[in-house]
Amino acid sequence: MSSLNVESAPASSRRRRRPIFSCVILILAGIGLIWLAVPSIGPAVRAATADGTPGVFTAQRLDCVEHPGHEACTWYGDFRASDGSVRMSDIALYGADRGMLHEGQQTQAFDVGRPTRVYGPGGSNEWVMIALLLVAGAAGVVIGLVRVARAPR
Repeated sequence: MSSLNVESAPASSRRRRRPIFSCVILILAGIGLIWLAVPSIGPAVRAATADGTPGVFTAQRLDCVEHPGHEACTWYGDFRASDGSVRMSDIALYGADRGMLHEGQQTQAFDVGRPTRVYGPGGSNEWVMIALLLVAGAAGVVIGLVRVARAPR
């Protein structure tokens, strides 16, 4: 009876090789996440610190979407800068839910340059998602490059 000696097999055949294709995909995915996050860094930081053009938001309509287990609502209306330099219509007030406003009510808000929304005086936590996208993107690039560097030739 013959026995197969696993110890005598070369190390390269026992080790699972990582295909270069998966490394390239990981690097490209990481670059894509970074590409998505970078343009939003400035507005997210300004929104977090309430650094923008101050003004007044006038609530006009409530738009709600029901999901299993909860409802997500957004108030849309007009924004007018305090100095009159900015006027926007049909703009969303970030973070405003059903019970926060009623039609015709005005509240302080500020514009950070986003075309679709303004922010209340409390700012926002959007920077958290931007930071997570940057970290995940950087991790994908670094891990992909390390795997390429370690790949057997």
